[in-house]
Amino acid sequence: MGATGASGVNSDKALPSSEMYQLDIVLKRGHNLAIRDRGGTSDPYVKFKLCGKEVFRSKTIHKNLNPVWDEGTKLLVDSLQEPLYVKVFDYDFGLQDDFMGSAYLYLESLEQQRAIPVNLTLQDPHYPDVDLGTLELTVTLRPKDGSIEEPHRDTMLLKRTWRRSSKTFFLPFPLPISLSLSLWVLSLQQQSVRLAELHRKHQLWRGIVSISLIEGRDLCPMDPNGLSDPYAKFRLGNQKYRSKTMPKTLCPQWREQFDLHLYEETGGVLEIAVWDKDTGRRDDFIGRCTLDLSTLAKEHTHRLELALEESRGSVVLLLTLTASSHVSIADLSLTPLDDPIERREIMGQYGMFRPLSNLKDVGIVQVKVMRAEGLMAADVTGKSDPFCVLELNNDRLQTHTIYKNLNPEWNKVFTFNVKDIHSVLEVTVFDEDRDRSADFLGKVAIPLLHIQNGEQKGYVLKNKEMTGPTKGLIYLESDVIYSTVKAGLRTIVPPEQKYIEEEPKVSKHLLQQNFNRVKRCILFAINIGTFINSCFEWESPQRSISAFLFFVVVVWNFELYMVPGALLLLLTWNYFITAGRESGDTVREATFEWEEEEEEKDDKDSERKGFMDKLYALQDVCVSVQSALDDVASYGERIKNTFNWTVPFLSWLAISVLCVATVLLYLIPLRYLVLAWGVNKFTKKLRNPYLIENNEVLDFLSRVPSDVQVMQYRELKFDPGQSPSKRKKTNPG
Repeated sequence: MGATGASGVNSDKALPSSEMYQLDIVLKRGHNLAIRDRGGTSDPYVKFKLCGKEVFRSKTIHKNLNPVWDEGTKLLVDSLQEPLYVKVFDYDFGLQDDFMGSAYLYLESLEQQRAIPVNLTLQDPHYPDVDLGTLELTVTLRPKDGSIEEPHRDTMLLKRTWRRSSKTFFLPFPLPISLSLSLWVLSLQQQSVRLAELHRKHQLWRGIVSISLIEGRDLCPMDPNGLSDPYAKFRLGNQKYRSKTMPKTLCPQWREQFDLHLYEETGGVLEIAVWDKDTGRRDDFIGRCTLDLSTLAKEHTHRLELALEESRGSVVLLLTLTASSHVSIADLSLTPLDDPIERREIMGQYGMFRPLSNLKDVGIVQVKVMRAEGLMAADVTGKSDPFCVLELNNDRLQTHTIYKNLNPEWNKVFTFNVKDIHSVLEVTVFDEDRDRSADFLGKVAIPLLHIQNGEQKGYVLKNKEMTGPTKGLIYLESDVIYSTVKAGLRTIVPPEQKYIEEEPKVSKHLLQQNFNRVKRCILFAINIGTFINSCFEWESPQRSISAFLFFVVVVWNFELYMVPGALLLLLTWNYFITAGRESGDTVREATFEWEEEEEEKDDKDSERKGFMDKLYALQDVCVSVQSALDDVASYGERIKNTFNWTVPFLSWLAISVLCVATVLLYLIPLRYLVLAWGVNKFTKKLRNPYLIENNEVLDFLSRVPSDVQVMQYRELKFDPGQSPSKRKKTNPG
């Protein structure tokens, strides 16, 4: 599976491992590639990977087994020991791309300083005898800073380069070996800086694509009843978003809003595909369309109706291109908020009395990723190759990889835009592995409202389910600056959704857990009803007399403003009760029984199709019941946690709203308020035909964490006297 056709092996002496090389690749064409589509063709594209990282991806050539790309790229290589891994895929929009073969290009076998034609024979490691075709390339390998002389035993010829304007000066002179080693170490540091800079630029986005998916019109029917269950998939570069499914309609009203990132490397082509959801079998393809974003004016909302290709119908959406700021990766020496002048400017930008021009620009958060200690060993050598991934909703940045180290030091600063102050910052540590997905080492979740500005803390890493500790600590220092007014206004609009979330699966222990959560909420309501009934039954004469007098006084003097006033008193009472507790102790820890899920996979080809259809239908019912139980339990817990001051910001916001409601209901007759509400509801559709409906109360409650989330966000106590392995045994979650 190597390179064939290379015109010889380099006969020069081995170059110093610290040298930086430039690899120029021209991907010319493919020959007799594998068939992956039902039409007897494929839609091939090529990925190049180096050291386990994707460094280039070609364009897709549709419906062609002998594609011609004629694309080129330039790569910086710091070691010739690592081969270039080339993989070919068949592009299937909306589905997982099919593998078409792979090959290795061994760089140390290439002759340098000239273009070499290379033919790569594609193979499948699982089926090595299958012919998958070939790729034709031209590669050129050269030292980045010119040719290198062979070093002597005690002296070396140093080539020192200054670049001033367009001139380059070379100063060769013999140096002792001790100074040579020092310069070699300096060269390694400079190369590390260059690679880190390339890594940084590859992650940062330069703009935001805000999309409101409104509706579909006159879609093609795919089901026997003459209707469809349509959903839409969006793709921009490597980003994907899937809409909700609208059952039994040809004119779906999606009314969804989401944002995608626009990178400099991205071609700027938005792909949209519409599918029909089918239970128990492959979804039916309805149609697709594309949109070149470079043709649209920025900072302007465009109303677009895009006709579907290969089918009838169209998709209506609103799209806005805006610039992005405050997104950066830097070293600790270049921390933005550590500069007093810049910090004052940013705080002034998000002051209380600033204009509310862009409600999505709530603030910024700066995270210093310092180091980690005592990580899990994921490699057979007893070491790991750890790197950190930071996620804030759909924003994702990551550190560079520290190789062969269980106590890595990254010392990087990450800055994000804050669009919702109730977002949760997730920091995950992975172990980098070549040719396969990274191994999970640990994770922490930090709500932005829990951040103490300027405080460096060591966080105990948790497992994937966020229910218990795993090995290791990670040290972070965070600062968040935000506009309180914008944060409050954003609380009553729908929260940002993940682009594409994992499909829910039936889980026995999760179903049992959600049932127990709902049971606790129902038992609480039953206990209140039992208490009230005991007053009616006169089980305690003193209690019944007090309840009777209270009932008479309240009913005789009742006014509607007393309802928010009573809730205001309840919030105030609980505030004083919980004032002396830590935030992590404001909610009673619920007892969750985490049972080990036993999965049995029986692949029997003799199963009848009717039985499988029933199984799929039963699975859908179980998933729906499981999700409904989760929703009911979550909202019950969120209402409780609002009054328990679990999130003080939200409780203060509730106090503000209840105060305003109390005053309005006291000063304005109820009939006028009901009339204003009715007029607003009846005329809302007329005033804005493309308005996305929402419920402010439910949107507010969605920001309040449930008991499960409180447990996930709670910081674990670190005992310095215990090792991570002992801590894992003594704290099972």
